[in-house]
Amino acid sequence: MKTAEWMVGSTKACLFSGIIALSLVLACAPGAQANQPAESGEENASQAETPRKTVMKKKLTREERRVIVGKGTERPFSGKYTKFFQPGFYSCKQCGAMLYESSSKFKSNCGWPSFDDEIPGKVRRQRDADGRRIEIVCAACDGHLGHVFTGERLTQKNTRHCVNSISLEFTPLAEASVEQAIFAAGCFWGVEYHFKQQPGVLATLVGYVGGRQNNPTYKQVCTGKTGHAEAIQVYYDPNVVSFEQLTKLFYEIHDFTQLNRQGPDIGTQYRSAIFYKNDAQKEVAQSITAQLKKKGHRVKTQIVPAARFWPGELYHQDYYQKTGKQPYCHIRRPIFKETVASK
Repeated sequence: MKTAEWMVGSTKACLFSGIIALSLVLACAPGAQANQPAESGEENASQAETPRKTVMKKKLTREERRVIVGKGTERPFSGKYTKFFQPGFYSCKQCGAMLYESSSKFKSNCGWPSFDDEIPGKVRRQRDADGRRIEIVCAACDGHLGHVFTGERLTQKNTRHCVNSISLEFTPLAEASVEQAIFAAGCFWGVEYHFKQQPGVLATLVGYVGGRQNNPTYKQVCTGKTGHAEAIQVYYDPNVVSFEQLTKLFYEIHDFTQLNRQGPDIGTQYRSAIFYKNDAQKEVAQSITAQLKKKGHRVKTQIVPAARFWPGELYHQDYYQKTGKQPYCHIRRPIFKETVASK
């Protein structure tokens, strides 16, 4: 099923020449012309007038204040996150609000960190003081981040948040103060696709869980001999989405009546399973599963304690976002009365 087609779109900027890279540097530099509709900036500028609650602000260094408060720009290719690509979250240096998750970061060769999407509601757009560009600021504290540009076709989302490294603070995925859940529902490409559409899901990571071998490769897992399942680790904000809602989503996007398979994918690595991390998750998973059985569904889903999760290879992460394709093994079907609305 997974062949060399993953290569399509896996490197987001490698087709661009040095001339285009230079033009991006100029576009991101102070005084550059924004390629965004004026209406968008004006509309978001009006939203800036809405009163917001006071947030705690950290003490900044002189250089941090020059950029974050004074709306300055750090020198291109000088920031510590320009060539940094690790799984985790990027937060506002001034107030700590979570702004971006690592899967939205891409190589643009513009000289500053680039993201093609923000965590919903965390970044605000407004007309820049130069009257041309669209500035982006932290929605919580108004700290200056950089500028946003569209129409460059660098990623499927066709958007580039050009952000100063000095405006950001990085937190590794394992250290993030968010809750986690692990689900296995067949090919992890399609599972990740649906979970990433849900409000409250901050980041996802596909990989392998529940097996006997340390640090397995995709090729090894495909033999069915390691005991692992293709799975997805979900990082979510419990104030926005609950584990119960995520579990219902899990059941709605795959055929949980199939044993050790999902559509054309056959083998124990494609089994349906919920790997609970605590007693609360276990109780929720058992309760929802019992509801389905009471309705007459022949549920084959395993509910087992979470084992060590091994991240999958880079080319498997955000597969459908990279390729622009749609999942064919996972189609969402409404089962429950109340489900999570998509973004």
